[in-house]
Amino acid sequence: MFRSVLLAACAVLALPLPASAQEAAGTALEVPPIAYDRWQLPNGLTVIALRDPSTATVTTSLWYDVGAKNDPEGRSGFAHLFEHILSRKTENMPYNLIYSLVADVGGTRNASTSPDRTNYFETVPAEYLETMLWTHRERMALPVIDDHVFESERGVVKEELRTRVLAPPYGILQRFVVPEAGFDLLPQRRPSIGVMADLDAATLDDARAFHQAYYGPDTATLIVAGNFDPANLRALVERYFADIPPRTAPVDVAIAAREPGRTAPRTIVARAPGVPLPVVATLWQLPGAAHPDMPALEVLGAIMARGESSRAYLGLVLPGLAVETEAYVDTAEEGSLWLQSATVSAGADPAVAAQALAAVTAALRDRPVSTAELAEAKAELVADSLRGRETARGRAFELGEYLVMTGDPQAADRRLAGIAAVSVEDVQRVARLYLAPDARTDITYASGPHDPAEYANPVPMPQFVTLPPPTGAPRVVLPDGERQPPPAAGERPAVAVPAIARSRLANGLEVIATQTGDVPLVTLSVLLPGGSASDPRGQAGLANLAALLAGKGTSHADARNLARRLEGLGADLSSVARSDGTVFILTAPRAGVAEAGAILADMIRNPTYPADEVAREKARTIDGLSVAMREPGSLAGMAMRPLLYGAAPYGTVGGGTPESLAAITREDLLAHAHGWWRPAGTQVVVTGGIAPEDAFALVQGLLGDWQPAGSPAPAPVADRAGPPQPVRTVVIDMPDAGQAAVVLAARGPSRRAEDAYALDLANAVLGVGANGRLFEEIRTRRSLSYGAYSSIGSTADDPAIVASAQTANATADEVAAVMLEQFARLGAEPLDADTVARRRLLLAGGRARALETGAGYGGVMLDLLAQGIDPAEVSRYAERLDAASAAAASAAGAHWFDPARTSLLIVGNAAEFIDDLRAIRPDVEVIPVAELDLASATLR
Repeated sequence: MFRSVLLAACAVLALPLPASAQEAAGTALEVPPIAYDRWQLPNGLTVIALRDPSTATVTTSLWYDVGAKNDPEGRSGFAHLFEHILSRKTENMPYNLIYSLVADVGGTRNASTSPDRTNYFETVPAEYLETMLWTHRERMALPVIDDHVFESERGVVKEELRTRVLAPPYGILQRFVVPEAGFDLLPQRRPSIGVMADLDAATLDDARAFHQAYYGPDTATLIVAGNFDPANLRALVERYFADIPPRTAPVDVAIAAREPGRTAPRTIVARAPGVPLPVVATLWQLPGAAHPDMPALEVLGAIMARGESSRAYLGLVLPGLAVETEAYVDTAEEGSLWLQSATVSAGADPAVAAQALAAVTAALRDRPVSTAELAEAKAELVADSLRGRETARGRAFELGEYLVMTGDPQAADRRLAGIAAVSVEDVQRVARLYLAPDARTDITYASGPHDPAEYANPVPMPQFVTLPPPTGAPRVVLPDGERQPPPAAGERPAVAVPAIARSRLANGLEVIATQTGDVPLVTLSVLLPGGSASDPRGQAGLANLAALLAGKGTSHADARNLARRLEGLGADLSSVARSDGTVFILTAPRAGVAEAGAILADMIRNPTYPADEVAREKARTIDGLSVAMREPGSLAGMAMRPLLYGAAPYGTVGGGTPESLAAITREDLLAHAHGWWRPAGTQVVVTGGIAPEDAFALVQGLLGDWQPAGSPAPAPVADRAGPPQPVRTVVIDMPDAGQAAVVLAARGPSRRAEDAYALDLANAVLGVGANGRLFEEIRTRRSLSYGAYSSIGSTADDPAIVASAQTANATADEVAAVMLEQFARLGAEPLDADTVARRRLLLAGGRARALETGAGYGGVMLDLLAQGIDPAEVSRYAERLDAASAAAASAAGAHWFDPARTSLLIVGNAAEFIDDLRAIRPDVEVIPVAELDLASATLR
């Protein structure tokens, strides 16, 4: 009955490290292959199972071999629209029950569409495997596609198009210009999210026809990953899927067209309103995902633009021509794209930047890359895969993505083997073959009125498939009493909780170690004193800039050497200043973690902040801020700090402002690092595939002899939050804003307060996930925003309570009114025990998923440490939530979400909503964006 193939992890993919790392580690970079069991039902459904008994969760995902490339003629964006539709109703699931079935047991769910596929997935506690399989059966066999669902989801998708594509300054480039310029004959030429005219023209019958033409077990692969009993899984799959018939009138999902290849260059100039910095880009057509040259092209992309030792960084960012560069292979089944781009620095000439980008490309064609560059690129790509494979969910998604693009479930492992085999000659060969000057399309993207005719492809748009009309009557949700209930939970598997070990070095530095898994990946999370709350107001961003620039040179190595060594080890290093400390996080393959850790220690102990590097990076950061300050959501996030905390330390904008960054000198950076970054008060968390005793030895070797010279910085101000600020209603008027950002903000209790966990529960009811009241009221019922959520910050004192949504300018006042109503509702309607119990599971499940990777575990522990909480609390979250009653959650919600203590901030085009807003909040202050001062407590 079944065709079964069992692929065991009988071998390890090995990639030699670059010479320096190999000398230190004496081993290879190892990536365990993906072990899976595969079989197929007679109706065509393929099943892939990845068992991992070390996790307490299971991920169910259904991958349909139907994507944006299958959008019908005149219906661009339809696969994506249908992705939204399919999750809403079935004969046995009333509207949005799927959200409750997942969130109310502590799970998470989503769906996504690419050119090649649509997938629907959930991660839940393992005992709910059968429940999730039942929901997938319902959506495959018994979906209800009616006017209510169709109109609601069309409205949501149109809002997503406005929010994610039309409003952001570079959305039109990414989603409209690139596909139109990149493809001639393939359906990927159309934007996968669609265009407004096509979405408006779509009908309910189109949606029903799409489902009947494409959706069935014969176009689907079910991938289950996590903790399950294999025999039970087979029985459940047989029970829920074997009787579903294949499509009765199938339409072929395969695309016959292929790009003929270009033999003459093209040049495009595209514009969109509010583009702060121009972009120059070049693209080329590539073969499909299964082509044997794809691994070499991926390596070429890493050499071209990955990291600070890449060709594009050295050729454009280092000379100050570009703020950032990128090059990547956008892979799809029938044909892929190579896209390389540079965001031009303020004041630089886009034509000169384009010439520099072309020169970098020409050098890759004309001369072989070095063996060191080749090894570095391979290490980066393979380390990415290693990080993804740390969880069963990650392995499932890597396998699934390459399966749908190639038809081969082993394609992900074959890709890594192909990358390992790439030679210097291969890199130059593919550069010459695919990045030929006569086949290129050059793009310049700048500020101006958007006119699609400017970048229209000269090749006429092909005609695409027209689907047969739907047959039969639409299904309806069965009445109460006739619906089949979801299956009950099964048996919960027992999973060991990692033990926490602690040690203190002789110099006062504390080490906390937890072995979170067996994947050969290690994360070092370092929390240093001196966060953004230590910044002088006139030098906002000082702590953050000191962290960001620590890798730009030490007393032992310059920036290029540091970057080259880290990238060659496949290590990922990030640094940022949070309010209550500065964080460095290093994740590296276990084989090279000692060498990568030595580089991290050097950055912390011996930063030199070379003057030329400081000047360059300050200019890049200021350019980046100019982009962020043109986006209403980003600007609202910055303005919220002084709005809530005034002139107190927490009121400082952590990333700085253009003015404050300009005032920071090299000497300021040195003084900050030498004064604040000291072993006394520093905490290092080591997680991942490393035993605690080895972790202690590692940190002892890296930082045990750290004895900094000079005097420590003065102790931080005790009251970093300052006195409560007046409740305000502020509108930052941005006349050219494509959308408005609406934010409610207040100050809450610290994590040490008695009602902190009760407040977590109240906040979860209000705005966590798609079952939160804000999401339901603003997106689900009114289609006013793509999402609406609330959160509680993680400062040690008086964390920010924030609710936010982005909407059309004309509906900003309506969204604000709904949010205020939902705040007030928490005080007017006591929460019932059942609602609170479901929210407990939601929050506890989210915490459990965060702890599944070494980096996630370390991040949670670092968050606790920064707030002054015992890191042992990392495993007690569910217990603390259980101790908070529904009455306590109601009381906390009533107090902390009281509209009378909550400020309202809107960034957008005030002319479209200001009069209606005054009817809601008469005390409105309007601040023209040109008069905004983020360093001022008044914002003026």
